[in-house]
Amino acid sequence: MSSSAQKIAEAAEFLRGNGFDGRFDCAMVLGTGLGRLIDDLEAPVSLAYDVVPHFPQPSVSGHSGRIIAGRLERKRVLMFQGRAHYYETGDAAAMRVPIGVIAALGGPPLLLTNAAGSVKLDFRPSSHVIITDHINYSGMNPLLGDRSEGRFVPMAGAYDERLRKKLKLAAIGSGVTVNEGVYMWFSGPSFETAAEVRMARTLGADLVGMSTVPEVILARYFGLRVVALSLVTNIAAGVGIGAHTHQDTKTVVAGAAPTLRKLVHAFLARLDEV
Repeated sequence: MSSSAQKIAEAAEFLRGNGFDGRFDCAMVLGTGLGRLIDDLEAPVSLAYDVVPHFPQPSVSGHSGRIIAGRLERKRVLMFQGRAHYYETGDAAAMRVPIGVIAALGGPPLLLTNAAGSVKLDFRPSSHVIITDHINYSGMNPLLGDRSEGRFVPMAGAYDERLRKKLKLAAIGSGVTVNEGVYMWFSGPSFETAAEVRMARTLGADLVGMSTVPEVILARYFGLRVVALSLVTNIAAGVGIGAHTHQDTKTVVAGAAPTLRKLVHAFLARLDEV
């Protein structure tokens, strides 16, 4: 057994012994400021990342670092309150153990959320965008150094079409406006320059951000179905006016969080529909 496989097995065994056993209907990674979704869970079981073997330790405000199991919309869900980013660790595979644990605990569909900048004026702050595809501008990959045949992961259709359709229908049913777009991953932690944003737009990106793409690659490596949702927090440099800060991100997220929670509730309610 490889070192990473052993770490995943040990983390999954620890979680099963601490209230995280049984079947899950959906897993979620909650991005910057979006962690209050855990308040909606019924009968939650919660552990800090630092007590789970081999879990990463997020260092960004808005990413508290807890794993929670509970029920929402009659579904049993597994929530990761916060993620570890490449820019914190220098490791694109920082979330390998948590994503691998999802697979070890039955492999439910994975909903990823993030805060992102928009490279077009059509996607205003506080709007929601379903990710249809991504561009890995960072050049980093969480599977670098993996020696298994599984490292050659096909990425066509990485953002599951059926899950995206359910998310769109959930938005319609709950009265939430959503857009669709392509997300470009920058390493961070510095925000993008105006020239980089012009490049992103030229290459076909609609959103820019510092997360999610490594998790999608890892999820596909582990055979998970993925859907991803961005909350637009700013118009990117050179498109909007003025400089954006991380505090701005958290402020916009706080205002838009109730709508996001409404959308996630509606998505979970539709999850078992054919």
